[in-house]
Parts: sequence; C-alpha cells; structure tokens
Amino acid sequence: MIGQRSSTAWIVMKHLVISGIAFVMLYPVLWMFGSSFKPGHLIFSEIWFWPSEWNWGNYRSGWEGIQGNPFARFLLNSIVLSLGAVLGNVISCSMAAYAFARLDFRFKAFGFALMLMTIMLPHHVTLIPQYILFNHLEWINTYLPLIVPKWLATDAFFIFLMVQFFRGLPKELDEAATIDGCGPVRIYLKIIVPLAFPALVTTMIFTFLWTWDDFFSQLIYLSDVSKYTVPLGLRLFLDSSSQSDWGPMFAMSVLSLIPCFIIFIVCQKYFVEGIATSGLKG
Repeated sequence: MIGQRSSTAWIVMKHLVISGIAFVMLYPVLWMFGSSFKPGHLIFSEIWFWPSEWNWGNYRSGWEGIQGNPFARFLLNSIVLSLGAVLGNVISCSMAAYAFARLDFRFKAFGFALMLMTIMLPHHVTLIPQYILFNHLEWINTYLPLIVPKWLATDAFFIFLMVQFFRGLPKELDEAATIDGCGPVRIYLKIIVPLAFPALVTTMIFTFLWTWDDFFSQLIYLSDVSKYTVPLGLRLFLDSSSQSDWGPMFAMSVLSLIPCFIIFIVCQKYFVEGIATSGLKG
C-alpha cells in the first residue's frame, strides 16, 4: 500500500515538473497571444500574459493591413510561395534521392559526396552570386528566385533525408517490379513514392515552415509591398522613426501561426516516422 502511494506521488510529481517546464517554454507564445488583446500602453508594462484590459480592435486593425494592403494579401502571398516551394522540393528532391539510393550511374559516389558538401556551405556565401544571376534574369521583385531553385533539388538536407529512407526499403521490390516490366520511372511512381510517404510529408512540413517563416531571402528579392509575405508584412507594423503598432502586429502574428499548428498537428504521425527513417513497418 505504501509502495503504491509512493509510486502515485512520484508520477504526479513527474507530471507537475513536466507541465511546469512546458509552461515555461510556451510562455512567450502565451504572452504574444495575450498581448494581441492588450491596449498598446499595457503590452510592455505587464509581465503576466493575461490582459487586465481587453482590446479586440487589434485584430480588426491588423486585418485591415498597412500602407493600403490588407493583411489577407500577405497571407495569400505566403501561401502561394510556400505551396510552390513545397511542390518543388517534394518532386525534385525525391527524384534526386531515388537516383542516389536505387540507381547505378557513373560518378554516383562523387556526386553524392558533392551534394553533402553543399549542406556545410553557408547560405550567405552564395547570396551575392545568386542575386547577380537572378538580376540578369530579371527575376528580382518576383517569386521566381524563391520558387524555381526548389524545383532543381537545391536543398541537400531533404535529399539526404529521403536517401536514408529509400535505402531502408527492400530492393527486392524493385527487382520484382523490373521482372514485371517496370522501368525506373514506374518503380519510382508506383513503389517508392507510396512507401516513402512519411519522408515526403516530413519534407513538406519542413519546407512549408522554413518558407513561411523566411524573412531574409524574401527581404532580399521582394521590394513591392503588394508582393510582401507574412514576415515582411508583420515588419511593416514596426516603425523605428515613429510609433509602432505592437497590438495589431501581435494579433496578426497569432493568425500567422495557425497554419503552422494545423499542418504540424495533422501530419505529426508521418513527421515522426519520416524523421526516424524506419522504412517498412511490420
């Protein structure tokens, strides 16, 4: 009886500690959510996230946008950009990973090593050459510099992720399909893609989140306010020379997090499987 009580007390204490740690980690998000309902003069004067005075107008003001552009336009721009990047990465990186993992061709090992080396190459090193190239192509102030590279398998991290997953799939499936008359393309479409769904979903999630939250690249290539995405649109609420609209900015920040939470919650199962790169389940 005493042992059961001590075991129960230990479980309760463990859950309390975990809940406390979770609250500390989530407090910035809770504070932002609470600040989205606070008047401007109370946002930085109150530490506690729960508003002592409610201001529902922050969401209305933020949704109306700034500089003549409603915030819905920034959301739509981010959705278009993110979907283009997601489709490009999933298609191109999976095809490149299939070639490295299942096909035999000359200089395969050298190409794979060269691809892995690009992971260690900082993005800032290639920024200026890329900008000069895109400027010659007259792609500046368009979404092309942010979408087209995704269709050329430039994200080595996702190629490596899917290569590891593809290598966990039995090669006997490819051999059986070859005997039935399937070529590499049909094997990729009919066998590899369906079995690699967790890895593809993982690529989709990471690509969407990284593109949705990207500020630096979009700031470099986009100059027209009507083409701004959510990160750049949120920046418009802050003015270093005059008063900043912190309340509307926090309100729109909360709205911009909703797609990320929905995608992660819906795809969480496949996300875990894709990261584990466990291949077939028994």
